[in-house]
Amino acid sequence: MKFSIVIPTYNESGGIERLIRELDDVFKANALDGEIIVVDDNSPDGTGAIVDRLATEFPVRCLHRPGKLGLSSGVIDGWRIARPESEALGAMDADFSHDIAILPKLVRALEDGYGLAVGSRYVRGGGITNWPWKRIVTSKVACALAQPLTRIKDITSGYFLVRRSAIEGVALDPIGFKIGLEVIAKGHYGKALEVPYVFTDRVVGESKLNNKEIVNYLKQLRKLYAGRIFSSS
Repeated sequence: MKFSIVIPTYNESGGIERLIRELDDVFKANALDGEIIVVDDNSPDGTGAIVDRLATEFPVRCLHRPGKLGLSSGVIDGWRIARPESEALGAMDADFSHDIAILPKLVRALEDGYGLAVGSRYVRGGGITNWPWKRIVTSKVACALAQPLTRIKDITSGYFLVRRSAIEGVALDPIGFKIGLEVIAKGHYGKALEVPYVFTDRVVGESKLNNKEIVNYLKQLRKLYAGRIFSSS
């Protein structure tokens, strides 16, 4: 299966080259036909320029955006320019918090008939390391608030692959950085599989989570619930 995975970036120069090289190793070792699309929001640390240099050697290209426009819109913009032959589209973070070793399992899940494969911290075999207890509680409460929308346990995961056909024509309108929530709640993917992995907090750079993003998440949930009520009335 051909797929395109989008990595939104802002000031990720400390690790982006290593990530691209290691993803390419995973592609080759598992005979995966993937492309990497980095969507860079005009990072002042030169992240985009690093990706441009690597594009001559690896299956990666960079979409340069004029400013810090946000993670979710970056993922959507990346999907828009994905090669037409890619049957699946995905997203992952640039900070090594998402375990690239499970990427082949996500791909194989779609090949086996699932419409969505999610890297999950909250199924057997998954977990979190290096997080303070307050952030763990925040994450679990966020997932609990969204449970009426889906059976997927890790609904706030930002690491997933979805069949392109499942989101074609779907109006994705995420607030903040929870693009996975939008896809899970609105996509027409049929069966979904959660693939366990252990989330490791970023080693370099700064976390995206702050009070503003928590408020954005609650706003996004409100929109999704309102949409369900309106569509069922």
